[in-house]
Amino acid sequence: MAYNQREFEGSVSFVLTLVSVRMAGEKRASDDKQDSSEDCREETCIFCKIANRDDPSTEILAEDEDLVCFQDIDPGAPHHYLVIPKKHIHSCFSLQKDDINLVKKMADMGREILKAKNVTNLEDISLGFHVPPYITVPHLHLHILAPFSQLFRRSIRKYTCFWYLTEEKLLQELTENKKEKKKWHVTVAYCRVYLCEPYY
Repeated sequence: MAYNQREFEGSVSFVLTLVSVRMAGEKRASDDKQDSSEDCREETCIFCKIANRDDPSTEILAEDEDLVCFQDIDPGAPHHYLVIPKKHIHSCFSLQKDDINLVKKMADMGREILKAKNVTNLEDISLGFHVPPYITVPHLHLHILAPFSQLFRRSIRKYTCFWYLTEEKLLQELTENKKEKKKWHVTVAYCRVYLCEPYY
């Protein structure tokens, strides 16, 4: 099935419950450590184990001093990879204005792995993060999906709903926050999606 995002967006109805989520432009007093997490500590985090090469079942496809890339175990498209920082960071909501370069590096690695996998149309891709509570592993990870027009049917909602924050949107928010130097909010919407006829 081929998925056309524009037609999909034009053929759904949303029931929205708005949730205001605070994203701090500067570290809050309650955040003792940016990379701390009550629900997943570094020593038990599966992504930390992968980053440290302590999970022999996961093949590392790319690596530098800060990041690693590997294939998603539940792919949503023909090509689906994850880029994670070696440092344990909970989610995109943990990021601050000084993390803009980290996000850019993650995206660059993602695009490079697509090129290495012979993906030629880099316009038909999606790079993005899920936002809490819509995350399965509480360790920052960037989804790399290609071709985006060939999302698997079961994955369409997962990578088009309001819980999915694209690389561009996250960088925009972090950049605006850096310029304004103040705390900011992102309004995230929970949506119930009613699909019309799928686009083949």
